[in-house]
Amino acid sequence: MTDTPLRSSPLALTVLSLLHYQPLHPYGMQRLIKEWGKDQVVNVNQRASIYRTIERLLAAGLVEIEGTGRDQQYAERTVYRITEPGRRITREWLLEMLGAPKQEYPQFPVALSFALMLTPDEARTVLERRAESITRSLEQLDALLEGEGDGGLSRVVMLETEYQRTVAAAELRWLTGVVEDLKAGRLAWTWEELTALAGSAAPVLED
Repeated sequence: MTDTPLRSSPLALTVLSLLHYQPLHPYGMQRLIKEWGKDQVVNVNQRASIYRTIERLLAAGLVEIEGTGRDQQYAERTVYRITEPGRRITREWLLEMLGAPKQEYPQFPVALSFALMLTPDEARTVLERRAESITRSLEQLDALLEGEGDGGLSRVVMLETEYQRTVAAAELRWLTGVVEDLKAGRLAWTWEELTALAGSAAPVLED
């Protein structure tokens, strides 16, 4: 066990949470994540990322090897279980992630900050394409939420989908407004205006 504190991560929290239910091998974890739809909120496209996460948790003493397991289709696999320190840190991470907003750096806001490098027509076209994609995503999220109960277990297991749907709907409303402003010319710029602005804002270097 290492004395270095282990930083929380979405995948580490997911692995520890799954192990609260039962001991699992990495393939079983990946299968459950996909079956339960958690791959919509945590990246598990590569099983190697799960193995790396388990290695970190093992070194930190948050999980331990229970033994090996075998089924009819696959070779022998190492099965892991959560430790008491793992249960405690899962609760700490969960409370922190739910209660304390964290500054994250998704790629879309970064691209927006440099959208002025495109022409207004180019920006409108690409944002329309994004809006169409989000519209399709909303349809998929609505299908997932269809039939959700008004409370209890049926809703709590879908809270992340509710959140995704709310965020997507808000983004679509914003995108629609920006596209309308671009179409109407209320939002417009030229490269000459931008280079002139950048030149006026540049620091003056003294000899």
